[in-house]
Amino acid sequence: MSPKTSPKTPVAILVRVSTINRQDNQRQITELEEYASSQNYEVVEVVAESISGRANADEREGLHRILTLATEKRIKKVLVHEVSRIARRSSIVHKFVEDLHEAGVSLYWHSQRIETLLPSGKKNPSAAIMMAILSEVAANEVEVLRERILSGLAEARRKGVQLGRRKGTSIPPATLLQKHSDIVRKLKDGHSIRNTAAITKKGFGTVVRVRKVWKERSNPMVVVT
Repeated sequence: MSPKTSPKTPVAILVRVSTINRQDNQRQITELEEYASSQNYEVVEVVAESISGRANADEREGLHRILTLATEKRIKKVLVHEVSRIARRSSIVHKFVEDLHEAGVSLYWHSQRIETLLPSGKKNPSAAIMMAILSEVAANEVEVLRERILSGLAEARRKGVQLGRRKGTSIPPATLLQKHSDIVRKLKDGHSIRNTAAITKKGFGTVVRVRKVWKERSNPMVVVT
């Protein structure tokens, strides 16, 4: 008789890329899939998001999907590449992990090779300490980047550099809507501004402008000449 093979542990992979730098998420997926294979895990689902790590919890469809898999007992672990891929807001990170633990699901992050639950099911104290530090670092990185951008803009203004679109180069409303027809379609489908920006991979400000024009032109009370 051939020896029995141990059942594979069902897991989900969570990856996120920022709408700011639009980095490729394939590297995250590949490395996590290779790790899952080496550990005799079965990847039930790969959940990928393209959204800023500073987005609100109610905008994080990927996190909601993972929690659904967890509460339905379809997975026992969640694999992420690093803590910042969950979110860059520590409150969201901690709440997400707490919800996983309530469902008996452990979180593994690849960059430090550490899990939040021990084989016994108890919380890993080392992971809790490291997660607290890394989530704060992830949040701080965004603030540092924001300060550098604002500082650079201020310096450019001081030197007389004109920022933004030159005066007299605004796009006619009809042309704007035609150029960004993908944004209009997502807005018509009921997507939020932030989600529309993530899906179409266009700037938040662009979506805001298109939405404003689209609303004005679709409002029957507005007379377009």
